[in-house]
Amino acid sequence: MNIEMESIGTIHTEFKKIEGMPIQPTGAKGIEGTLEIKDKYVDGLKDLDGFSHIHLIYLLHKVDGYMLEVKPFMDNDTHGVFATRSPKRPNRIGMSVVKVNKVEGNTVYVENVDILDGTPLLDIKPYVPQLYEDTIDELKIGWFETKHQKAKSQKSDDRFK
Repeated sequence: MNIEMESIGTIHTEFKKIEGMPIQPTGAKGIEGTLEIKDKYVDGLKDLDGFSHIHLIYLLHKVDGYMLEVKPFMDNDTHGVFATRSPKRPNRIGMSVVKVNKVEGNTVYVENVDILDGTPLLDIKPYVPQLYEDTIDELKIGWFETKHQKAKSQKSDDRFK
């Protein structure tokens, strides 16, 4: 099945190249960016300023191809791509949770952004953990268990070009 999507806007950040970017929002604390929403979607921003955080779903537009086994930034071992947050995915979809600072017209000002400048934005969803029970009591995070502390300081390199 062939699936087509249209971006709803563009993500703007200080990151002009992949190398040196934070690999997760936790490593991008305080880094600001903007979401420039296309005019035909602006009405969809109504009431968004009532949320402190949102999920951004976007296209990893500078990543070519995919790998089913990858060596992620935070580990020296290879893992299946679906057990990682590697950008080298079959459908090149990325997602991040960012803080909303304000909404003005067609621009959403956000913070804690770990995304490349010029990235096509596919969707925005409010972050509502209580409603969807995102807090899981018996959480297991696989190989991340001993590696997740690296997310704050680990930077991207050229391994997934």
